[in-house]
Amino acid sequence: MGLLDQLGGLTGGNGGIGGALQEILGQSGGLDGLVAKFDQAGLGDLVKGWIATGPNPAVAPGQLEQVLGSSQIRDLAAKFGLPLDQLLGGLSGALPHAVDGMTPDGAIPAGGGNLNDALGGILGQILGKS
Repeated sequence: MGLLDQLGGLTGGNGGIGGALQEILGQSGGLDGLVAKFDQAGLGDLVKGWIATGPNPAVAPGQLEQVLGSSQIRDLAAKFGLPLDQLLGGLSGALPHAVDGMTPDGAIPAGGGNLNDALGGILGQILGKS
């Protein structure tokens, strides 16, 4: 399965992985809340690596499930009509890039970052239009 398949629905705004990313950020209390969740799960250095400039460390699907919780993952999969493994695989590929795109200067911006711009940047990278 290719990256585009894993990110199915990324450009749909409220569908697929893009919609799931929006839900995660909304339910977490924005980027600050997401960072706090990673910190609480003992994975703070991972998300801080996405915020910092430089390469983004990979996140395993199991690590995402650890941070977000099984019930949130099941709810997101049901809401967006995705199998659990496809949702987790897509999120593990997209979330580091989304957080990186929301923090272009290596820090969380005062407004918390713009997810739509970050999603557009991910799509540009996938299509080779960065």
